[in-house]
Amino acid sequence: MDKIRRMAGRRIVQWLAVLGSNAYLYGFFQVSIYRGKLKAICVPGLNCYSCPGAFASCPLGALQSVLGSAGYRFSFYVTGVMLAFGALFGRFVCGFLCPFGLLQELLHKIPFYRVKKLWKGFLYVKYVFLAVFVVGMPLLFRNFADLGDPAFCKYVCPAGTLTAGLPLVVADAGLRGAIGWLFALKTAIAAATVIGCLLVYRFFCKALCPLGAFYGFFNKVALYRLRLEKTKCIHCGACERACKMDVDPCRAPNSPECIRCGDCVRVCRFSALRAGFMSDV
Repeated sequence: MDKIRRMAGRRIVQWLAVLGSNAYLYGFFQVSIYRGKLKAICVPGLNCYSCPGAFASCPLGALQSVLGSAGYRFSFYVTGVMLAFGALFGRFVCGFLCPFGLLQELLHKIPFYRVKKLWKGFLYVKYVFLAVFVVGMPLLFRNFADLGDPAFCKYVCPAGTLTAGLPLVVADAGLRGAIGWLFALKTAIAAATVIGCLLVYRFFCKALCPLGAFYGFFNKVALYRLRLEKTKCIHCGACERACKMDVDPCRAPNSPECIRCGDCVRVCRFSALRAGFMSDV
């Protein structure tokens, strides 16, 4: 019963994160973008600035905007928010607080052919996106006004296409008349991501998400982490089989791929694993 409550608790937190990040209900009815003062606030998870319900900013979008601004200045606020959430939670943000993470989980519930395990090489693509599209291109590729594009948001991000681009284009005839090759490219990427999520649990998280890559750097040092009591573990493999992120908690309890969902803790019959805030490893 306690295990069921924990599972339900995570889902409740996920939905609260979705509703909290997209509380601008007027935007859904008018299909408009909120541009008030709250947009200066960053939420921890991936949630597109242009989503009709978004009242705050996505940290990736905010970071790229700062990096691409004229006369670039280091943003203590945006960087500080990302570092603070990383240091406190690591990829707990992905497992509990990311709206696009919940969408991926819901997509994976649709009956479809499943791929048991993603090829390991795909796991490194998200680090390339972080280095090249999020940081490198906004800094290095500037236009005549000394502005850089938010490259990941502009050319890749399927979350923005699915939750902002497509709804706005469907609702606005003027936007439909202006779409071109870029929208077609992003729609194709979004469609491929949806198919990937049907095939593989949290495909975008595993392979493509630069925000997940960033938070993953903190998993071993974040205050919220996974602890293995080696004296209690009998290496039965139950936790590894339960992990949908393809992590073996017995070997790497704080792997950069772990999203802190707690499935491994729930299936451990010997209480060898626990998750929470702790100061020791």
